[in-house]
Amino acid sequence: MTNQTIETIFIACLFIAFYAYLGYGVFLYLLIRLKRIFFNPKYPFDENFIPTVTFVVPCFNEQDTVADKIKNCLALDYPSGKLEILFITDGSTDGTPEIISKYPNIKLLHESPRKGKASAENRAMGFVNTDITIFSDANTSLPSNAVKLLVRHYIDPKVGGVSGEKRVLSKVEDSAAGAGEGIYWKYESLLKKWDSELWSIVGAAGELFSFRTKLFQPIEVDSILDDFMLSMRIAQKGFRVLYEPDAYAAETASASVKEELKRKVRICAGGWQSILWLLPILLPFKNPTLTFQYISHRVLRWTIVPFLLILALPLNFLLLEYHAPLYQILFIGQLLFYVLALIGWFLETKKIKDKIVFVPYYFCLMNYAVLAGALRFLRKKQSSAWERSKRA
Repeated sequence: MTNQTIETIFIACLFIAFYAYLGYGVFLYLLIRLKRIFFNPKYPFDENFIPTVTFVVPCFNEQDTVADKIKNCLALDYPSGKLEILFITDGSTDGTPEIISKYPNIKLLHESPRKGKASAENRAMGFVNTDITIFSDANTSLPSNAVKLLVRHYIDPKVGGVSGEKRVLSKVEDSAAGAGEGIYWKYESLLKKWDSELWSIVGAAGELFSFRTKLFQPIEVDSILDDFMLSMRIAQKGFRVLYEPDAYAAETASASVKEELKRKVRICAGGWQSILWLLPILLPFKNPTLTFQYISHRVLRWTIVPFLLILALPLNFLLLEYHAPLYQILFIGQLLFYVLALIGWFLETKKIKDKIVFVPYYFCLMNYAVLAGALRFLRKKQSSAWERSKRA
């Protein structure tokens, strides 16, 4: 391999990795600024637009949190007779169904076999007859106006889904998992806001996601990222999936790095699965904007970026013989970044809190999760059954 080839591959590695995490955000911001200048139509919100809504909460052994979730649901500010609340607890064995059954205003669905979250959601949809359906996780808390904020967007017939914002409640004493997860989600929320303004977000989080009931199609029962698949298939049909940051679902951070890594590996295994199932979206002929957003925001991170990061360091080392200051600076920068990540790992093991080094540590953790998720997916070791991570 010639030096020129090594140089080309190295530059490509850095460029793609930078683009996937930061460059896309910069380019996306410039695109929406241009869109605001030349094309920025908006549907006015109408207070008299009040569609019927079913609020669905899938639960599995949530006895510690379900009472709080029920109170939060009953406090939602939406006209009487327009909102139904449905909890589905298939497979739960810890008394969760018994707790829910004490509330007559809530419809309870329960079967003994545990078939996974996707199967439970498919079954729940057989009992939904309203205009809009909202899915929400049992361990999250919503503001009282969340439903109103979500459904007001459906006055636009091009809107097929609206996602709320996931907010990670951070504390001063948070671990690397909490600090890293909080920073990551703040940046992700910003990208989702811009994605939504350009055309559509590329994947909704299950913490709070609404959609037109008529657009629902049963989710594969072995789906790992059921909510992601549901939202992407709505976008694939030509509908926009918008982002409403004021309608948020708040939850605490993962209890530990181990719990956060377990969650990330599962998500990344689901990412590989979803990419295979959504191959038509990679072709830009039908909706080039959605393809551009999907590849830039999701596919690159879930597939090649971790491999490129691994490859970049030895390639950079080979280029040091050029004695070019740029390659020396880049090599030192990479080494420093990974040293900080190691320091973050060490401090985490010693329960010492320093958020400065938690950022590179969490970044490395995420990319390791992609590799571990890919291996788990290829080995078919990732179960589709809902795996609830312990929260702080």
